[in-house]
Amino acid sequence: MLSYLIRRLLLMLPILFGITLICFIVINLAPGSPAMLQDEFSPKASPEAMEALKKLYGLDKPIHERYFNWLKRVITFDLGKSFVDGRDVVEKIKERLPITVTLNLLSLIFIFIIAIPIGIYSSLKPGSFFDRSLTVLVFTGFSVPTFWLALVCMIIFGVNLGWLPISGIQSIGAEALPLPERIIDWIKHLILPVTIMSFAGLAGMSRYTRSSMLEALKQDYVRTARAKGLPERVVIVRHVLRNALLPIVTLLGLSIPGLIGGSVIFESIFSIPGMGQLFYASAMSRDYPTIMGILIMGAFLTLLGNLIADIAYFIVDPRIRVKKDV
Repeated sequence: MLSYLIRRLLLMLPILFGITLICFIVINLAPGSPAMLQDEFSPKASPEAMEALKKLYGLDKPIHERYFNWLKRVITFDLGKSFVDGRDVVEKIKERLPITVTLNLLSLIFIFIIAIPIGIYSSLKPGSFFDRSLTVLVFTGFSVPTFWLALVCMIIFGVNLGWLPISGIQSIGAEALPLPERIIDWIKHLILPVTIMSFAGLAGMSRYTRSSMLEALKQDYVRTARAKGLPERVVIVRHVLRNALLPIVTLLGLSIPGLIGGSVIFESIFSIPGMGQLFYASAMSRDYPTIMGILIMGAFLTLLGNLIADIAYFIVDPRIRVKKDV
């Protein structure tokens, strides 16, 4: 187990290198540049001023030279300074990262706590009214654009009913409130974004759980366990569910990139000061150092999520543990 973890961690390094190389090339080949954007806001800027800006940002050098200079700084954990405000990119990410990680973790927890029991119950009652209702929910979850659903929920629950706040993660002046009231205010601000972020995942995860459970229920070891006289609850929990969790564990690793990518949309819609909102603003202003810093962090979290999924495989299925040791 330990040797496998070490190999996986070492394998993450060349993967991260490849991701940064591709992202750096794509970003620098995209139309526009920081110097061009600043020139648009100042039409009277001279060509000399444009060249001075390019030299200031290091854009006058070949792309390969710029990449290796950037890579040298990254090795020392220096992501450079933002082109927009001159602040260290590391500091800007430190401010935003906890918010985005909190949103994504809450969404994942919400998905697994709700979707797995729903999928299990649906598999035990196939063809029932609940099972058919779940099918409708799944198609709805996959069909409805989440950004549209977010806007509709903001109008209904935030504007018309006034039950929930529709922007930010805390109210103005919340710092002066007592701790219990601050926590309640924080929870109210998170209800809408976390629920909307989890909506599509809930539909898909419950369906995958149902399918996996139905497949496991047909296996010979389930019939054998029932023939031995084991209680149905023991058969479901100890024999069926454990084997049915394998595809679900796979989805755990695959869900993390989607949630991180979705943060750009939801944080922009709900005006949440996380990494998604920062990424969007940086992309619009062609802030290359900040964009690369966020992409590195997103890639690392994605690889870490896949590693966690592989570790969960060891816990869920002993057969995989034996194969890895061999």
